[in-house]
Amino acid sequence: MSVPEDLHCDGEVCVTCSDEAVPVTVLALCDDGMARVDTGLGVEEVSVALVDAAVGDVVLVHAKEAIASLGPDPVPRPGP
Repeated sequence: MSVPEDLHCDGEVCVTCSDEAVPVTVLALCDDGMARVDTGLGVEEVSVALVDAAVGDVVLVHAKEAIASLGPDPVPRPGP
């Protein structure tokens, strides 16, 4: 199956929904592949099943799914 020439990944947004991944800080890991994260606006629960994340790490989240781990937050912030 070939990909049409006009569909390529060269921007900073998701090809399927034009949304961006958001950096968040992991506050706690749960037993079910989920984590509580600080979004900067509050605390949310997201899946970290696809990445190797630890408490204090910054992960990139898209559609409630962590898609990359950037390692420890260089400027730890107090939780909300």
